[in-house]
Amino acid sequence: MTLTEQIITISLCALGTMITRFLPFIIFSSQKPTPKYIQYLGNALPAAIFGMLVIYCLKDVSVLQASHGIPELLAIAFTIALHLWKRSMLLSVAGGTVCYMLLVQYLFV
Repeated sequence: MTLTEQIITISLCALGTMITRFLPFIIFSSQKPTPKYIQYLGNALPAAIFGMLVIYCLKDVSVLQASHGIPELLAIAFTIALHLWKRSMLLSVAGGTVCYMLLVQYLFV
């Protein structure tokens, strides 16, 4: 890439990021109430996205291979227990990830 192409690419990426960040504030001003369907999406989509992520992460797990999905199940159980204990989404996701990585790196080699 030439220097001009790099500058254009970075500028377009910055512009795209700025548009996606500022557009909701422009469309949904503070003077008008947020539409009901947007409120519904705000409530429904986080759980749907996490459900999709769980399915995506477990799609290649095979009970016929060596570890039989044990590290995945242990990490999921740890994530659920951590979330029920602390009620922190970020801590639960990070803790489950660290648990899984430790399991596959050291116990289920």
